[in-house]
Amino acid sequence: MFDLLVKGGTLPDGTVADIGITGDRIAAVGRLDAEAGRVIDATGDLVAPPFVDPHFHMDATLSYGLPRVNASGTLLEGIALWGELRDIATVDDMVTRAVTYCDWAVSMGLLAIRTHVDTTPDHLRGVEAMLEVKRRVAPYLDLQLVAFPQDGLYRTKTGRQNLLRALDMGVDVVGGIPHFERTMEEGAESLRDLGRIAAERGLMWDVHCDETDDPMSRHVETMAREVTRHGLGGRAAGSHLTSMHSMDNYYVSKLLPLIAESGMTAIPNPLINITLQGRHDSYPKRRGLTRVKEMQALGIPVGWGQDCVLDPWYSLGTADMLDVAFMGLHVAQMTHPAEMARCFTMITETNAQILNLAGYGLKSGDQASLVVLDAGTPVEALRLRPDRLAVVSRGKVVAERLRNDCRLALPGRPPAVRRRHG
Repeated sequence: MFDLLVKGGTLPDGTVADIGITGDRIAAVGRLDAEAGRVIDATGDLVAPPFVDPHFHMDATLSYGLPRVNASGTLLEGIALWGELRDIATVDDMVTRAVTYCDWAVSMGLLAIRTHVDTTPDHLRGVEAMLEVKRRVAPYLDLQLVAFPQDGLYRTKTGRQNLLRALDMGVDVVGGIPHFERTMEEGAESLRDLGRIAAERGLMWDVHCDETDDPMSRHVETMAREVTRHGLGGRAAGSHLTSMHSMDNYYVSKLLPLIAESGMTAIPNPLINITLQGRHDSYPKRRGLTRVKEMQALGIPVGWGQDCVLDPWYSLGTADMLDVAFMGLHVAQMTHPAEMARCFTMITETNAQILNLAGYGLKSGDQASLVVLDAGTPVEALRLRPDRLAVVSRGKVVAERLRNDCRLALPGRPPAVRRRHG
């Protein structure tokens, strides 16, 4: 007898199967003739592993309009606004906004998030807040924290010291932003420094790398070299990489094999990249998305990230990774059926690989986390961005919609789910 049985669902590969769950693990997958404490009828529905977001900024989320709206829509004005907000926001403010967002995420089947937390200010209130959020959501959502020196590792007097303090406090991942250092040389040196820190501490490394329209911003070359030097491989990720959109093709033909050789991964963020980049252009106007298909052709793992929801950089968002993949599909021109299906894999399996999540998937023995979608196939899910009929986290149903109703099962909180269709 299972605790929970998901009956008749269609898996992403097209297989129709039942999933039997005992405790917090998948006990069996196949045609199961067994009783269960609870049965979810998923006949005709897509049953997928949970969505994963490898790039987010939870300390800033749901703060749109504070202290004012980003009038220019540029990355730099967003950074300036955040620089004001981070010094007036309290720990309680950030915890409340972030936990609310995590409830949104759960309702959308998003059960693992890597979020960057700003380590620039000496007070480190953002780090304190995100560590508390991680503690609160731990029963139902995997949250990785990145020590992110938003203003540069060397650009402020205590930038490096504060990053190390954040890691000592329990932050999981080493961050960085080399293109925001004062010079190209200091940017490269920051990568050599951060790569050593990650290697010595045995941590993952995720860098905001070359998030610019400048084709001469080539820090990913240095990062790839340091990943190879320290043997970090898939523990390292280059986020954004938007300068590659504007780089000379001959140089890129050298660069991509270096990235592939290193084993590092890549995280473009299509909603943000196409919104913030190209703001200095007239026409033709660049959109800044990195070379997704070209990297994938060389075996580089590339996953879609969300980056922002209702904050100084982005005025929209719903915590729906299908929205992210839908936009990425269009901008990267991934419209072949196999490419569209790959976009779904990017926000599930590939992102789980980037986060180095253990026990992720729909096999016997995997963690019992999944989402039931009102769609028949991954491509249909991208087309419709459908209702999540049920979300299971570690063997427990944490959100569900009864076709025309919606309820969030997290104890002690009001529903955080809003209807999207019908």
